[in-house]
Amino acid sequence: MSTTEALLAGGGGGEKRRRRVSIDEALAWHAGEFGRWQLRHFVLVSSAWLLEALHTMVIIFADREPAMVCAAPDGRCGDRCGGGGGGGGGWEWVGGPASSTVAEFGLVCGERYKVGLVQAIFFAGCMIGAGVFGHLSDSFLGRKGSLQVVCLLNGVFGILTALSPNYWAYAALRLLTGFSAGSVGLCSFVLATEPVGPSRRGAAGMSTFYFFSAGIAALAGVAAALSHSSSWRALYVVTSLPSLAFVATVLPFVSESPRWFLVRRRADDALRVVRDIAAGNGRCVPDDFTLKLDDEGEEDHKDVVDSSATATGSIVDVFRSRTTRFRLVLSVVINLLASVVYYGLSLNVVNLKTNLYVSVVVNSLAEMPAYLLTALLLDRFGRKPLAIGTMLLSGVFCSAGSLIPGAGPMRVARLACGVVGIFGMAATYNLLFIYTAELFPTAVRNAALGCTSQASQMGAILAPLVVVLGERVPFALFGVSGLIGGFLVFCLPETKNKPMYDTMAGLEEGEKSLLK
Repeated sequence: MSTTEALLAGGGGGEKRRRRVSIDEALAWHAGEFGRWQLRHFVLVSSAWLLEALHTMVIIFADREPAMVCAAPDGRCGDRCGGGGGGGGGWEWVGGPASSTVAEFGLVCGERYKVGLVQAIFFAGCMIGAGVFGHLSDSFLGRKGSLQVVCLLNGVFGILTALSPNYWAYAALRLLTGFSAGSVGLCSFVLATEPVGPSRRGAAGMSTFYFFSAGIAALAGVAAALSHSSSWRALYVVTSLPSLAFVATVLPFVSESPRWFLVRRRADDALRVVRDIAAGNGRCVPDDFTLKLDDEGEEDHKDVVDSSATATGSIVDVFRSRTTRFRLVLSVVINLLASVVYYGLSLNVVNLKTNLYVSVVVNSLAEMPAYLLTALLLDRFGRKPLAIGTMLLSGVFCSAGSLIPGAGPMRVARLACGVVGIFGMAATYNLLFIYTAELFPTAVRNAALGCTSQASQMGAILAPLVVVLGERVPFALFGVSGLIGGFLVFCLPETKNKPMYDTMAGLEEGEKSLLK
C-alpha cells in the first residue's frame, strides 16, 4: 500500500482521514508543476527584475563623464581642472552641466573619487536592505508584502533623487534607493519560484534573470532617448515611475506564496492558493485533501491551523543548525567571489572606448546565452556540477587573460578571455540564486538568501576597487576568485530533484534519511 493510500485509511471516530501531502506533492500530483497559472504568475512577479535593473544600472548614464569642448573665443583653453564643475580654462560640458551628476556636481580631477563612492554607497544600501527585507519576507510581511514595500520605496526614493540639491544629498538618496532595490530581485525570485513544482523549478528560476538583462537593455534605450533633450534628473524620474506603476497595476493580481502561508500556520490560505493554481491549470484538487509541513509525521493527524505559533525562523536559526550553518558560510563566500568577478568584468566591458549605449546593450545581450545554456543543462547535470563548471570556466579564462599582454593584436585575445569569463560567471551568478534557495527550508529561505545577497553586494563594492589596479592584475584576481569559488562548490550538496523543505526540522530529518 502506498503512503497516499495509507493516509486514506479510516481515522478516529469512524471518519475518513483526509490526505495530507506536502506542497511539492500537491503540485506534482494535482495542481500542476508549471501550467497557465504559474506562467502568468511567473511573468508578473519576475517583471520586478526590470525595476531592479533600472535602479541599479542608471548610475552608468547618470554619472557618466560627458565630453568637453573648448569654448574660448581665441580657441585657446587652459587646464580643464582649473574651473571646477563646469570645466576650467574655457572648457565647457557638451550638453551642459545638467547632462550628468559629474558635470553638475563637478566630480572631476580631485573629486573624481566621488563617482566610485556613490556606487559603493548604493551597494552598501543594497547589502543592508537585503538582510532586513530577507528577514521580513520570512516573517510577518511575507514575500508579496515585502515586494510591495521595496518597490514602493524604490519609486519614492528614485524620484526624490532627481531633486538632490547637492552631491551629499544625492549620495544619501542613492543609499536609501539601494536599501530597497537590493531586495527587489530577492523577493521576486522567491515569490516567482515557490509555487512551481520541483521538476520545473530550476528552469523557471534561471528564466527570471532574462528580465534583469532586458531591463538593462531597456535602460540603455531610455537613456539614449533622453540624452539630447533632458538631464540626469529626468532620467531618474523616468526610471522610477515604473516601480510605482508596478505596485498599483501588477501586484494586486499576484498571489502570496502558498509555502509562506503554510509555515505561518495558515493552512486554509495555502490550500486556497493550491486550488487556485489547479483551477488556473484546468485541473482539480480532491476534496479529501489537506497540506502538511515536511516535519509532520504521518502519525500526526491534526490539520495545520492558524496559530500564533509559526514555523518561521531567522538567521539565528540557520546558525544553530550544523547543517545550515556550514551551507550558509560556504554560500556567503562563493556568492562574494562570484559577485567580484561578475561586476568586475562588467565594469571592464563598460569601460571600453566605444559608444556607451551600444556597449551596455551588447553587454546585457551577451549574458542571455549563459542563462539559456544553464536552464537547458540545469536539470540534466544538476546544480552542483554546473556551478563548478561555470565558475572554473570563468576562472581559467580570466587567469589566461592575465598572462596576455595588452598591446597590439593581443588585446583582442584578452578581450575574448574577458567575454568567456563573463559568460561563465553570469551563468554562475544567477545559478547561485536557485542553488541557495534550494539549500535552505522555507522557514529561513529568504533570511539565508538575504545573507548571501549581502555578500554579493559586498563583492559589488569591491569590484570597482579591483578594476582600477591596472590591466593584468584585475584579470589575475578574477581568475583566482573563480577557481577558488569553483572548488568551494565541491563542498555543497546536490539539490537536484530533492524536496524543497519547509522547516528546519524537516531539513534535518531529510538529511538523516539520506545518511541511512
